[in-house]
Amino acid sequence: MPELCRFAGMVVKMLFSDIGQHHKPHVHVFFGEYKASVAIDGELLAGSLPYKQLKIVVGWLALHEEEAYAAWNKAVRGEHFDKIKPM
Repeated sequence: MPELCRFAGMVVKMLFSDIGQHHKPHVHVFFGEYKASVAIDGELLAGSLPYKQLKIVVGWLALHEEEAYAAWNKAVRGEHFDKIKPM
């Protein structure tokens, strides 16, 4: 699972060809023992994160929405995408 970004103790990753389970553009977020799938529009799709970290990820996704969708479009085609800089 390629890394998209790393900030605030969290690692944000995106899978190639990951359209089966959630049917919505999303990222996978890892924070300590927590794991979550968060849609690029900010919806928590699966898993859990502490409230503060979820809000940070949602804010980061809002700031980098265009870049995240561009990465998603490449990833679903199995193409490599560029990392996104943290806030």
